Amino acid sequence: MEEKKESYFGEVGSALKTLATGLKVTMKEYFTPKSTEQYPENRKTTLHVAARHRGRLTFIRDEEGNYKCTACTMCEKACPNGTIRILSQMVTNEEGRKKKQLVDYQYDLGDCMFCELCTNACGFGAIEFTNDFENAVFDRSKLVLHLDKEVYTGGSLPNIIDGGADWEVGTFNTKKK
Repeated sequence: MEEKKESYFGEVGSALKTLATGLKVTMKEYFTPKSTEQYPENRKTTLHVAARHRGRLTFIRDEEGNYKCTACTMCEKACPNGTIRILSQMVTNEEGRKKKQLVDYQYDLGDCMFCELCTNACGFGAIEFTNDFENAVFDRSKLVLHLDKEVYTGGSLPNIIDGGADWEVGTFNTKKK
């Protein structure tokens, strides 16, 4: 490798040129106008979440509030890191047939990778991901959800399932409350 030799003043000149280039970029960025979305305050009017965003797992329920889960454990087997745990028992129905019944459907939101392998493995269409993303809690144990016992009524924001606030390509959502 050939060594490039410059004089002392040539090195100082090169350093000043580099410094001037960095200062030019910094000053250009400093004087460009900024667009800031005030998230917690204006989230009802400015926040847009894509409809296909995976935020949390929920049971699909019918009009009476019944779920379709048959405790087949296919979602539990498909989950790569074990965030789903299904507890079931065998019961005998009126006709004398034995049937598997769901006792507890435990979903750990804190460990979930949101890979959607569980919903793809479900042959009954009993679970789906919603785009509700506001799941912050102070205690990690509150992230363990029992989907068979809770009824998900929608997101924490108005029309979050439909994508939240209106969004236009190329514009910032900076509307006020």
